[in-house]
Amino acid sequence: MIENIERQPLPKPLGRKAYGSIPHLPGSRKGPGDHDIGEGPSRIATEKARDKWDLVIVQEKVDGSCCAVAKKDGRLVPLGRSGHLAVSSPYLQHRYFDWWVWENQDRFDRLLREGERAIGEWLAQAHGTRYDLPHEPFVLFDIMRGDDRVCYHELLTRVSRFDFVTPNTVHIGAPLSVKNAMELVDEGKSGAQDPVEGVVYRVEYRRGIKHQREVNFLAKWVRPDKIDGLYLPEFRDEERLPKDMVEALKTLYDDRPVWNWQPPSNEEDRDRDCVKVFDWNRGV
Repeated sequence: MIENIERQPLPKPLGRKAYGSIPHLPGSRKGPGDHDIGEGPSRIATEKARDKWDLVIVQEKVDGSCCAVAKKDGRLVPLGRSGHLAVSSPYLQHRYFDWWVWENQDRFDRLLREGERAIGEWLAQAHGTRYDLPHEPFVLFDIMRGDDRVCYHELLTRVSRFDFVTPNTVHIGAPLSVKNAMELVDEGKSGAQDPVEGVVYRVEYRRGIKHQREVNFLAKWVRPDKIDGLYLPEFRDEERLPKDMVEALKTLYDDRPVWNWQPPSNEEDRDRDCVKVFDWNRGV
């Protein structure tokens, strides 16, 4: 089986990242380069609304690799979070994503309008959480045009027409504490075999009756004891993890990836397809 390979990424088709970073709520475990949401937005999401126009949506946070599908010049473009073509990634999980998008291209083509991109979590490979997936491996959580997000209820209406999976929504309404949110999430709805990673808050706002509702901000809370990349082979070393944990992981998985999902086709054909850097017939 072809695993991760050395490869230089192609230029970013959109000239930008496919998705940015969601800031953290107080008490959330942060990684390098992560930042806090700030006291004001945190209070709006978890304690007290500004006024009747605030709407707080809380969803289970799933743990995989952020990927996207854009529609540019009438064509679909599968992307990694960085904005590079998924098929050009050195990681097999992203080439699996490219393969899966083309297997589902009719759904994406009907979902997306010109200039939009659908963003979600690709759960094929276990990162810090293993899943026994009860649904397909892509969990779609945003549709964007530039920096603007589609509001929650419009998002649900559009994606439900084509049977896309969205994150488990545990609350819609007033501000909600993280403690209560995590109690509502419980074991989650995506088949997590480890504790659920956390929650994502979406705060929408309407600036009065004459204005349209819009997504104001997003924030997330991640369990303080969560270990990023715990099941990734490249992270199984004593610089990142305790020695006994490294030994246990290597006993269980050796140096192999932990897959939640893999394409069901013939392995040889699948790997040959997933290793292609570029397929001109797709017209990307």
